[in-house]
Amino acid sequence: MAKGRGSAVVVFVFLSILVLQFEVGSAATFTVGDSKGWTFNVAGWPKGKRFRAGDIIVFNYSPAAHNVVAVNRAGYSTCNAPKGAKVYTSGKDRIKLVKGQNFFLCSFAGHCQAGMKVAITAA
Repeated sequence: MAKGRGSAVVVFVFLSILVLQFEVGSAATFTVGDSKGWTFNVAGWPKGKRFRAGDIIVFNYSPAAHNVVAVNRAGYSTCNAPKGAKVYTSGKDRIKLVKGQNFFLCSFAGHCQAGMKVAITAA
């Protein structure tokens, strides 16, 4: 009887590892703005796309001309990055989405106001 329980534990552990690998391996990668990259008027880019927590979004841009700032809802609405907001400047930023709403903008003068911001909801 003990042998049967040991086999059940082994099967359970194996299935758990398999499920975890599937979850990790199923994350999708999206490029903000598609082939245009991170540029003006990308606010509508997420429309029609399904995002999940753990998906990776890629921001491609010239670091001399733009940046990416992760902000909260208020920062997104007002185009003002709150104190302590994470600023990305590589030009090839890869950001993992968290469950719920994710807000990003460019903090260069006038860029967010010109539509260089994006809100993404991840399930």
